[in-house]
Amino acid sequence: MNETLDRWTTRRAFILAVTGAAVGLGNIWRFPYMTGENGGSAFLLLYVAFVLLLGLPVMMAEILVGRAGRRSPSQSLAHLAMSAGRSPHWRWLGLFGALTVFLILSFYSVVSGWSIEYLIEALNGDFVGMTPPEVGGMFDSFLADPLRMTFNHTLFMLLTMAVVAGGVSNGLEKLNNLLMPMLYLLLIVLAGYAATTDGFGPALAWLFTPNPAAITIEVVLNAMGHAFFTLAVGACALMAYGAYMPDHQSLPRAAVAVASLDVLVALLAGIAIFSVVFSQGMDPAEGPGLMFVTLPIAFAELPGGSIWLAIFFLLLLLTTWTSSINLAEPMVAGLQGLGLKRGQAAAIVGVAVWSLGLLSVLSFSTMKDVDWIGGMNFFELVTTVPTDLFLPIGGLLIAIFAAWVMSRDTALRALDAGPNGFRVWQFLVRYVSIPLVVVVLASGLI
Repeated sequence: MNETLDRWTTRRAFILAVTGAAVGLGNIWRFPYMTGENGGSAFLLLYVAFVLLLGLPVMMAEILVGRAGRRSPSQSLAHLAMSAGRSPHWRWLGLFGALTVFLILSFYSVVSGWSIEYLIEALNGDFVGMTPPEVGGMFDSFLADPLRMTFNHTLFMLLTMAVVAGGVSNGLEKLNNLLMPMLYLLLIVLAGYAATTDGFGPALAWLFTPNPAAITIEVVLNAMGHAFFTLAVGACALMAYGAYMPDHQSLPRAAVAVASLDVLVALLAGIAIFSVVFSQGMDPAEGPGLMFVTLPIAFAELPGGSIWLAIFFLLLLLTTWTSSINLAEPMVAGLQGLGLKRGQAAAIVGVAVWSLGLLSVLSFSTMKDVDWIGGMNFFELVTTVPTDLFLPIGGLLIAIFAAWVMSRDTALRALDAGPNGFRVWQFLVRYVSIPLVVVVLASGLI
């Protein structure tokens, strides 16, 4: 395959696209409950530090490979490896990334369907006056209904693939340009509302007052893993986007902008969520159920709570939508590289992801007790192995490829940071980021 002719039309479009890929469930759902379970400010400070030392350099490495190759991920890896006198078998890393994204997107679509359901229920005021057991029972009833779950899963996949089928400039770029500013506006509105609640001050104190006593090995490992997960590195999705990067855009500046925007989303979401939680005297360490059980109860007790809860779940839907379309892109690009038209490639990917997602849907009902591996049902398996193992493996191999395998001159040109900037990046990747990724991978295996 020759170099792609597709490009993001502006530097802003590239930043918004990569931010759209990074911002998702990790920021709105995973970050708040991980922060709640790991000591608030202790986790937050470590998370930001590891974004800088681990997430950012590896993200730059992944984008760099795509920019240098200007092809689909597999073809970029093979082309760059052969150009450096190395084995073309590095192309398998691109296929491994596609498999990782395929598995992640299959459950991502199902969970995103939950936000559709909760958005409708919030608008209807269904949570007003409900007790925690009643909200939990409503959620369990929804999960146990395969027809409702399938409908929402189907709707979300149609929304996703319709955009991807439109192409880079007419599909992905237009939607990112519309939705990403809307996402930040909703976050600012929610944070502004949070500032009016009694829990705003306690939430800020809990999030930003240093608490060294809360730092443990487990907290460090959790912060390290989340910093890696939140930037969507390791699945070659950002490699595909790097292939469309404008020629004269500074990669380091773009990457720093993306990482900053990603952290900002997590912080604003955390402030909004914990302000509401603290205002109702609830425990911030509620775990994964924080969003779908605790928050509906907390919001329902506040003035105009149904509207604010609806805005929150609209925000969640937008973040997962932008993330899913950006996760689907490398798979579609890979099929295009085989000679398929974009519409055909999008249809094949959409049907395949949707079909696999049905196994996650059924994991809460008819296949709930089916043991796939290690006592896990399919949903538990697909939400654990790709994120805890495949992403770190992919990120590790991408970092090794960019810092050790690629031609130095090729990497230097693609990074576009000058000789000194390149040396700093290369040192960080080789001697800081790669060892940290190994730790993340090891912790996932334990």
